[in-house]
This record gives sequence, structure tokens and C-alpha cells, in this order.
Amino acid sequence: MKILLMGNPNVGKSVVFSRLTGVHVITSNYPGTTVEFTKGVMHLPEELGFSGETAEVIDVPGVYSLEPISRAEEVAIEMLKEGDMVINVVNATNLERSLNLTLQLLKKRIPIIVALNLWDEAQHTGIKINVEKLEQSLGVPCIPTCAITGEGFKELVSKIKEAKIAEYDYEEVERWHEVGNITARVEEISHRHHMFRERLQDASISFWTGIPIALIVLFATFQIIRFIGEGLIGYVCEPFFENLWAPLILKLSNILGGDRFIHNILIGRLADGKVDFGESFGLLTTGLYVEFGAVLPYVFAFYLILSFLEDSGYLPRLAVLVDNIMHRLGLHGMAIIPMMLGFGCNVPGVLATRIMETKRERFIAATLMAIAIPCMAKTAMLIGLIGKYGALGLGIVFGTLFIVLIISGVFLNKITKGESMEIFLEIPPYRFPYFRLLVKKIWMRIWWFIREATPWLLLGVLIANILYAFRIIDVVGNFTAPLISGVFGLPEEAVGALLLGFLRKDVAVGMLIPLNLTFSQTVVAAVVLGMYFPCVATFAIMVKELGVTGMLRATIFMIISTLLVGGILNLVIGKW
Repeated sequence: MKILLMGNPNVGKSVVFSRLTGVHVITSNYPGTTVEFTKGVMHLPEELGFSGETAEVIDVPGVYSLEPISRAEEVAIEMLKEGDMVINVVNATNLERSLNLTLQLLKKRIPIIVALNLWDEAQHTGIKINVEKLEQSLGVPCIPTCAITGEGFKELVSKIKEAKIAEYDYEEVERWHEVGNITARVEEISHRHHMFRERLQDASISFWTGIPIALIVLFATFQIIRFIGEGLIGYVCEPFFENLWAPLILKLSNILGGDRFIHNILIGRLADGKVDFGESFGLLTTGLYVEFGAVLPYVFAFYLILSFLEDSGYLPRLAVLVDNIMHRLGLHGMAIIPMMLGFGCNVPGVLATRIMETKRERFIAATLMAIAIPCMAKTAMLIGLIGKYGALGLGIVFGTLFIVLIISGVFLNKITKGESMEIFLEIPPYRFPYFRLLVKKIWMRIWWFIREATPWLLLGVLIANILYAFRIIDVVGNFTAPLISGVFGLPEEAVGALLLGFLRKDVAVGMLIPLNLTFSQTVVAAVVLGMYFPCVATFAIMVKELGVTGMLRATIFMIISTLLVGGILNLVIGKW
């Protein structure tokens, strides 16, 4: 049996999916979290009247109707042809809007059960739904559920065998009229006063109060990330590497016997008989330290804050606030969500561009992300590289990337055919994040980062050592000297970092540290590394999402813009 979970965006389908299958998926308090379908297996227990068989459950991207306007919605409609039955997940706090999709599903003549999710929240907001009348009206089983706590799920599973094809019929032009009639019969709303949470919801979306709130939230976000990241590095990571890991590495160094090829690959070069985790550049020294000692603390802090903002329901409000600005870049306000994800890692950020309706918007959003949104791993290393110059150095680097983001967006908006769509966004209520879901989401993202980033980082360190050992870097450096030194004002030795930046940008930034660059060279190198090309993982995802032609257009734009910005920066600050 193949069961489809279908419903509007942001009604808790992914949480329902995790409850039914035990498969962990990331959920958020905004529409469009599920951009491609996810499969899992549900065991149908004998105690609920089944014979112990299993069913395949598919979490289908959220749709508002069966007339798709985005790629995620096209996927949902295609999946409807394959299912044996549908569990229609309905938002009990917004029954009228959800029934629009429900009535369309009933016309498909497929067995259906309706799960009235967010049942607890409906009760808290004074909404009462007569379940028995709703079942009589629709002609299919209706089960109140709360996916976060698991309330109603035993009954939902037990009713699967009672799913049936509805006989309900209506004229298509009368659909909304039918929705209104059903809602009037089954729903009762009691009067109550606004609570503080609802007043805060109104304030955070109004222009005059929302902008100051957004600035405070963003300032607090980066302060907290810095506080947690630096705290973990100072009190956990550095003591671990210096006091526990370094003695083991020195013992291994003695066993391997000094300056030999294998020694240089695994441990790198020792400084006065000591391990320098920033500059030794071995797999077991710099390779592990960059990943776990310098980058992971900031990645953890970022995902902690991002997950809290997602589940609280703040991000959709931020999307509405920046909608006007985003339209000037050829996007609409929802683009802020993939870009926020891109600050953690560009790969999920590019995937999240699927919430944009058109290929044009997805191309602009992914290209801007690749050249002007540094992921947290790159940000952490850039801070390590340029942080010694204080606010001046950091301000020039990140200010330049911000200006590049704005100018590139305006330019791409002008030269790319088509128009940016209007934003049609459901604003969810503020909810305090559910602790277990929050922890699970952070863990999934951290594990994904370790699993995806570590192999590429170690490969980057390995290749860097091989290139240096066989003096390949010298050859390439001589060949590219007119560009590296003439245009960017960088030493020929920087070519190794620029080459390895294609594998991992954090490794590449680490390679710049031992070069003792001047202030202007450091700034130019940091900006060029940030812009010229995405890492290989992001590159592969962009090819998948944009196609070969789209990626080729994006690559040409990245190379030209990097040459222009790097060259101008060198001219402006090269004499400092």
C-alpha cells in the first residue's frame, strides 16, 4: 500500500510523516520546508486490526490547490497519480482554506482520511470543530491530531483501513461556496482578546516597528553565534587539540620519522618541534582542526539560532518585510529563507530555492548565493584570516560582499528575461519551538555537515600537500602570475589556495594564513575566494537545480564579477 500525505504548506505534514514512519525529516514553522517528496515505511500493527503488513508513506510537498504554480507543487500533483490512498493533513486553525484542497482531492475519487492537525492550537485559539458533522459533510473519516505530542495518531492509523472514496460532489465554480457552507456548519469561533504573542506578531510585520525588530534580531543573532562559537573554541576545542590531541600527534611523528612524505601528508610540518594546527597542514592536524576545532562551533551556533527562528515563525515575517527590496533583485521576499540557509551551508540553501516559483528566480537566487553569501564554514575561516585587522578588515570584506549582492541582483534582474512573482505567503502564528524537534533538527543538520564537509576538507588538504610536494603549485603559479599578481596584487603562492577553493573554501582560507599577506592582499584574497566559484558540493547541486546551461551562465557571471571586483579592490586599497 502506498499512502500519500497531502495538505497545504506549513500544516505539519513532515511532523506527521516522522510520527508515522520514524524517518527524521527537517520541519519548520514556515511554508515550503518540503521541496521534494520523502519516503518512509510504516508498520501496521496487529493490535489495531492489521495483519502486520507495512505501508509506504510519502511526504508530498505542500500545495494550496491541484493547479500547480511552482516546481514543488508540480511534484505533488505527479505523486497523486501513484498513491493508493491519501491522508489529507488539514490545519484545524484554518479549516476554510484547507478545505479548498480537500474538496479537490475528494473529486479525484481516491480513498481519503482527513487528519485535523494542530488540534490543540485550535482549542487554545477558541476554534471548535464538530468532527462528527465534518465527517457527515465530507463522507470520509476525520481524526483530530496533534503531531508534536502524538495525540490522535493511534486512532488515525487504526482508521486507515476505513479510508474511502467520497461521494461528495459539487460544481467546480461553486467550490469556495461549498467550502463556506461546510465551514459554517461545523466550525464555531468564540470571541477572545488579543494576547501579547499576537500583538508581537502584528508589530513584527508592520514596517515602522518590524524593521527595528528585524535589526535587533539580526544583531542579536550574530552576537549569540559569535559568543557560542568563540566559547566552544576557547573552552572546549582548543584545550582538546592542544592538551590531548597534540601529544598523540607528536608520538606519531616520532614513529613516522620526521620529514618524510607520509609524515607530511598525515601530520604536515612541525614548528620548532611543535604542532601548529593552523599551519602544519597535515590530514590529522590542520585537516581535523579546521573542521572540528575552528568551523564546527560556529556551524553549531548558527544552526541553533536558525532553527529557533524557523520554528518560532519569525522568518516568514522577515520575508514580508524585505519583499520590496527583493523585488529589485528579481526575487520576492521568500528568497530570504534560502539565503538564510545559505549562511549555514550553500548546498541546502540552493536546494531551498525550489520554493521560488520560476526558473528565473531560482537562477538569480542560486547565483547570488554562490558569489555573495558566505557559508558559516567560510565565514569562520574569514574571521580567522581577517579578524586581526578588526572591524576595518571585516567591514571591507563583508561590506564588499553585500554591495556585490545588491549590484549583482539588480544587474541579473535587468538582463534575465521574465518578471519576479508576487509573494503569496501564509504567515504562521508565533509558536515556542518544541524542544525535542529543535534538538533533532540541529543534530540532523550538524551530522549532515560533518558527513558532507569532512571528506572534501580532508581531500583538499591531501591534494594541497601533493601539489606542493611535486611543485605543481609553482608551475601553475608561474602560468597564472599575470592574473594573480597583476590583477589581484597577490603573491604567486596564493594560487594554491585559489585552486583548492573549488574543493573547500575553508581549506583555501587556511592556506592563505601562512603566506603573511599584507592588509590589502588579505582583503582582496578573502573577497576573491568568497566570490569566484562555489565549492564542489554546491557546484554539483547547482548543476542539478539550474541545468548545465544555467550553471554555465552562472559560472561566466561569477568569473567576470570576481575579476572586476578583485581588480577594483586591488586598485582602491592596494596602496594601503
